[in-house]
Amino acid sequence: MASFRELPIVIQVLIFLLLSVALVAAYVFVPGGISPLQNKRVELDEKKTQVANLQRDVAQLQAYEQRRSDLRTEIENLKKQLEIAKSIVPEEKEVDEFMRILQGEASSAGVAIRRISSKPPSPRDYYVELPFEVEADGPYYSVLDFFSRLGRIPRVINVGDLTMNGYQEARGKKYPARPGTTVTGTFTATTFFTGGAQGPAPAAPAKGKQPGKQQPAKR
Repeated sequence: MASFRELPIVIQVLIFLLLSVALVAAYVFVPGGISPLQNKRVELDEKKTQVANLQRDVAQLQAYEQRRSDLRTEIENLKKQLEIAKSIVPEEKEVDEFMRILQGEASSAGVAIRRISSKPPSPRDYYVELPFEVEADGPYYSVLDFFSRLGRIPRVINVGDLTMNGYQEARGKKYPARPGTTVTGTFTATTFFTGGAQGPAPAAPAKGKQPGKQQPAKR
């Protein structure tokens, strides 16, 4: 049998190339073999998995960030609404401010307020009614303008129990009338505040039953 060296040079080259290819294939693709290239492929797959996980986490965090931004905007809007609500229905009575509003609007309309008498407050479920009896006089259309002005101010003021008379018919006039005064009368101006208001009262127990006690069963 001829030795390897005795084979033609072309055959020797082909055999060498085949052996080289076989060795490389075994080195790279044989399972359990120690291959740097295979290790790099495994590392690359792991890195891709980590990148995918990080991208998913980032997407979730971006959603939370957007939600936090929306919540901040919502909180700011609620704060503004709360401030507006406090100006409409304050937490405290603020009687001095209420009287200042009445006097200011009356003066702007050309109406004279002669008397303001407080009446007992009326607690409701979530607010307290604070009524005042007001006596005023002035020109008829000025009085109408005064009531219209009260309806346009931020703080809620209800006007009721209105009684108007001609100024000449009023009895016991105590104050000098302004020029042009034609009517005089009284009305109730009611404002509101939230301090001291109670929530809805608890439901009363059914008749014949006492809280915490059970009726004996009938035999």
